[in-house]
Amino acid sequence: MTKNMIPRAEYPRPDFARGEWQTLNGTWAFDFDDLNIGEENGWYKTDNDPLTQKIVVPFCYQSELSGIGRKERHEVVWYQRRFETSPFFKGKRTILRFGAVDCFAKVWVNGQLAGEHRGGYTPFQFDITSLLLDGSNIVVVRAEDSSTNTAQLRGKQSWTGENFGCWYTPVSGIWQPVWLEAVAETHLERVKITPLFDTGSVQMEAFINGPIAEEYVLKASITFQGKPVAVATVTVSQPVFSFTMDVKSSEMEWKIASWTPEHPNLYDVRFELLCGCQGPAVDSVSSYFGLRKVSSRNGAVLLNNIPYYQKLVLDQGYFNGGLLTAGSDQDFITDIRFIKELGFNGVRKHQKLEDPRFLYWADKMGILVWGEMASPYEYNDRMMTDNADAWKDAVERDYNHPCIVAWTLMNESWGIPAVMTQRKQQNHTIALYYLVKSYDDTRLIISNDGWEHTVTDLVTFHDYTQDGQVLREKLAAKNKILDEPIGSIGNSLGSKYLFADGFGYTGQPIILSECCGVAYDSGAGWGYGNNVHTEEEFLQRYRDIIQGIYATQYINGFCSTQLTDVEQEVNGLLTMDRKPKVSPAAMAAIIRGEQ
Repeated sequence: MTKNMIPRAEYPRPDFARGEWQTLNGTWAFDFDDLNIGEENGWYKTDNDPLTQKIVVPFCYQSELSGIGRKERHEVVWYQRRFETSPFFKGKRTILRFGAVDCFAKVWVNGQLAGEHRGGYTPFQFDITSLLLDGSNIVVVRAEDSSTNTAQLRGKQSWTGENFGCWYTPVSGIWQPVWLEAVAETHLERVKITPLFDTGSVQMEAFINGPIAEEYVLKASITFQGKPVAVATVTVSQPVFSFTMDVKSSEMEWKIASWTPEHPNLYDVRFELLCGCQGPAVDSVSSYFGLRKVSSRNGAVLLNNIPYYQKLVLDQGYFNGGLLTAGSDQDFITDIRFIKELGFNGVRKHQKLEDPRFLYWADKMGILVWGEMASPYEYNDRMMTDNADAWKDAVERDYNHPCIVAWTLMNESWGIPAVMTQRKQQNHTIALYYLVKSYDDTRLIISNDGWEHTVTDLVTFHDYTQDGQVLREKLAAKNKILDEPIGSIGNSLGSKYLFADGFGYTGQPIILSECCGVAYDSGAGWGYGNNVHTEEEFLQRYRDIIQGIYATQYINGFCSTQLTDVEQEVNGLLTMDRKPKVSPAAMAAIIRGEQ
């Protein structure tokens, strides 16, 4: 990174973009607070300057791109930054936004508490208008991240002090962008965009923040590839209201442009909150949507009412130098390009709620995405509350992205270890299912990916068998897969049932959601399969496995582990610095069933 260059300077949430914003990414003062004395000693006060280090935000202190790169545990960290607002903030409300801070954050502006937030993977914001001064201002963040709390949503972050198995370097504190946004006293808080594929229309549900004047109207203007499609002007009479717009256009001979990975058509939409039909814009936001429908019927997943076989690759979203934080927007583009070049049509984002910029590029470039929350590893009341809150915020943040076709609520019974037999833990997955379904009934939901499902739209299981013929024979016995214990993780963890006690198969699509995992010249690292040493051997093993899956008629898709190596786990198709281990064209031929 060039000296003085602002890292991650692109607008953080392009599906709801305003022109008047200001990044706070870059160099901040920073320090550890191992004795947890900072708050008592007033480190947040404006006359205090206790922080002795520097850090590059939005990278966590454990990462090289932060400028610190220290891996030891520090459970409390502090940040401080001075800033001046741009001239366009004058006369407007100033919103301070955080993409994600792991895990508990308290924020002060000019020595006054702006607010606090719990949850390491979801965004939050504070209206700091009343706390600002003319000229220079100071924002201070205290972040607390327990290194050992296994009830905390932590995904693949190790809690032992060292990396082990498939758990990696922890990520603490700020790890997604920080920015300011200028908004009017009354403004659009969000718009929930629901494509109605069957009728060639789209539903807009608008949420207004601030006092509503009688003369306010919301104007929505839809275009496709720069050509006008539809305009609606709706009187604003209450804070939340809905309206529907027809997107069949004479420009397209009254047809619609549907979204698929092969043809990722996107409609642009401009929302303007006006003071009267011909009045000035009080607020203006740019967004987009894809007209697509996700459903299931007769054991198949349908995309736009047509059976669609999902060829997914698992991706844990770790990046060289930045850990969970990509170094640049180009990193997301590179990963999606490789996903497509390797022959896949989608990705299972594993144990990480991915950056909205990734989802933006997935929308534009065309891949399916399974969204997934980071798991806890212990069951208690605090975990249940955190999990429910995180899912509510995740669905709200990502609802408008057409690339997302499924939500993975839990994984391999992590955090719910007794879900097989304990009704209480089963009820948590059921409650999550209906909570998410009540916010979003447009996508498919996986209750507990891998095994021990309760209420679920997809039945998914994991099998890392490396012999293609053996896998073919195992998969052929559908009744055994559904009703008898299945091998998990190459049989090294014993056997699991696909359904928890009291639940059973009701005709849902069945997907092999983890498989392959071939280690190639692993060295000190590990993979699920025995190590192979040549490209030919690697490709042959993959070919045998994939052909065994394709030979099984009831399987509706698969997810290959995994896109890249991650630290000590080396079963990626790419190295962690995104170098292909084998020819992408040769892999694509296998994944597409051409070999």
